Amino acid sequence: MRRTSYGGGSQHFALPSLQWSLDLGRLMRIILVAILNLLAAVAHAQYESTLLIRPDRLFDGVEIRNGWSVLVRSDVIEAVGPDRSIRAPTYARTIELPGMTLLPGLIEGHTHLFLHPYDETSWTDQVLRESEAYRVARATTHAKETLLAGFTTARDLGTEGAGYADQGLKQAIDDGVIPGPRLLISSKAIVATGSYGPKGFAPSFESPLGAEPADGGDELLRVVRDQIGHGADWIKIYADYRWGPQGEARPTFSEAELRLVVETAASSGRSVVAHASTTEGMQRAVLAGVKTIEHGDGGSQEVFELMAEHGVALCPTLAASHAVARHQGWEPGVDPEPERITQSRSSFQLAMAAGVAICMGSDAGVFRHGDNAHELELMVDYGLSPIAALRSATSVNAELLQISEQVGSIRPGLLADLVAVDGDPTKAIADLRDPRFVMKSGQVYLEP
Repeated sequence: MRRTSYGGGSQHFALPSLQWSLDLGRLMRIILVAILNLLAAVAHAQYESTLLIRPDRLFDGVEIRNGWSVLVRSDVIEAVGPDRSIRAPTYARTIELPGMTLLPGLIEGHTHLFLHPYDETSWTDQVLRESEAYRVARATTHAKETLLAGFTTARDLGTEGAGYADQGLKQAIDDGVIPGPRLLISSKAIVATGSYGPKGFAPSFESPLGAEPADGGDELLRVVRDQIGHGADWIKIYADYRWGPQGEARPTFSEAELRLVVETAASSGRSVVAHASTTEGMQRAVLAGVKTIEHGDGGSQEVFELMAEHGVALCPTLAASHAVARHQGWEPGVDPEPERITQSRSSFQLAMAAGVAICMGSDAGVFRHGDNAHELELMVDYGLSPIAALRSATSVNAELLQISEQVGSIRPGLLADLVAVDGDPTKAIADLRDPRFVMKSGQVYLEP
């Protein structure tokens, strides 16, 4: 040991041993390896979360743009424009999509994830015989099928007897537990007592219903508030239903009752969607202030003009009418067209002529989930241009569902919801049938 004095005192320092030097060297190597691993992990994360996507053409929610690319960082769109204008960092991963059109993630305006096709199991048997756990399991599969079909956002308009199970499904998707579209939910939906099903049982038997009954001011207030408290994003009400003397559709709520529902929902920042297929039911719903009307098969020219005047959109659910007719034995192109299909086409064309905003909503669940794009095909078949149909499923739906600051267009700052298909759906809408690339919030779920 060496002794060294400073002033009046002394301190003793032990010379480092050879073993200590070796330990220090080993520690420095461990630290260096850890730093290198950390830098590699950071570089990999940047590579995975920063993507340059280069399709042949891009539909931005309004128009087709040829030779445009999109830069995605994390979960948002950072830049979009002509290829030469995009300055991607060197660590960005490039995804080439030759021959493809890149679109905003499609938005389904009317689906039922807790239902499956009625030619598999009738609606009544699904409500009465299938357990909630079984229906949740099916809904989990339906959510994935919807997402992989290119629909990154969906408004689910009623669990049809599965209570508030849609709230848990939505949370599971948001938390990344299961894949699925971003959900806007309405849970139970509201019906007038005596109007909804299942029906046909002995009067002494109280059958479970596919929606929640409520009548009059106090009861409607309570139910609307209760559904909001359970997480409903939209309030759905049946403005009419098949409860007439001959089983025909008739209005169920007065205009005053509907207005109370709208005002109550609005006080919480929510909107109301109305099932309505009769002229009177539609008129009451429009004057009460609902945001969208579903189906509208029996609408008159006057009621569609009223909808346009009040800014109420139509979700025509053409694909559901088509599916029900097929379930009943109709073969398109072989058999004469059923009255149901003729009426569905006629009402859609009246709505278009009146200038009503068209909400792309298919009523999937009546038919197979994942076939949602059939609605767009029928919209075009009935007279809407392909590009207008695409707008309906993207920027128009985003505006109607009040989420246009998140999704529905390809522009900087919005969530990176992107879908690519072969060909050009503005020329052939059927190209939407088979997505090759699906991204939701920057996460790639399907890649060629």
